[in-house]
Amino acid sequence: MDLPSDLEVRREAQPVPYRVALDAMATRNAEIAEGRAGELIWLLEHPPVYTAGTSAAADELLDPRFEVVEAGRGGRYTYHGPGQRVGYVLIDLRKRARDVRGFVHALEGWVIDTLGDFGVESWRAEGRVGIWTNGRDGREAKIGAIGVRIRRWVTMHGFSVNLSPDLAHFGGIVPCGIEEFGVTSLADLGLTVAPEAFDAALLARAGAFLAKLDVACPPAS
Repeated sequence: MDLPSDLEVRREAQPVPYRVALDAMATRNAEIAEGRAGELIWLLEHPPVYTAGTSAAADELLDPRFEVVEAGRGGRYTYHGPGQRVGYVLIDLRKRARDVRGFVHALEGWVIDTLGDFGVESWRAEGRVGIWTNGRDGREAKIGAIGVRIRRWVTMHGFSVNLSPDLAHFGGIVPCGIEEFGVTSLADLGLTVAPEAFDAALLARAGAFLAKLDVACPPAS
């Protein structure tokens, strides 16, 4: 990995409770902003939990069978659980292009390119947050979620990718507020991908992701 020497990569083998991760992110965000710590890419899984973004609507929480936590990130309701790889990306945009839209676009591209390494074509969909692909029935389905927060120009939260979660667990919410599309995973598409293999593929592209942050995103048309 051709990554900056002051960027830490942390990979967890055991699930990390969501509230523990949230507190750790807030602390690290402040430390980065104050120059007391380096940037962080943190790859992990959570025990089953529903998280509410700042735009979450109460009627989109259908069956709160798991703990519900207010995440403080953008977006609506999201499920996290075993079999889903989560990437928390804490990056100091003051050292780069200070471009929020460009950061989100690069983050999406990083996930899309990594899924492509496993033979899965995926894409952005205008008006629908997340990463999309064709499910087993040929209809579009969400395979990854994106949700970020930026405090003092330091990013928090990031993305999640469905490797092999229990897809029934998504039934307790309207995922990201989008009712008309389903959710899929690599396992649902017939692919067995271990977290370690996904991490390796993701990190092999981390340098290219970071390089994109040095260039401002073109103005929206």
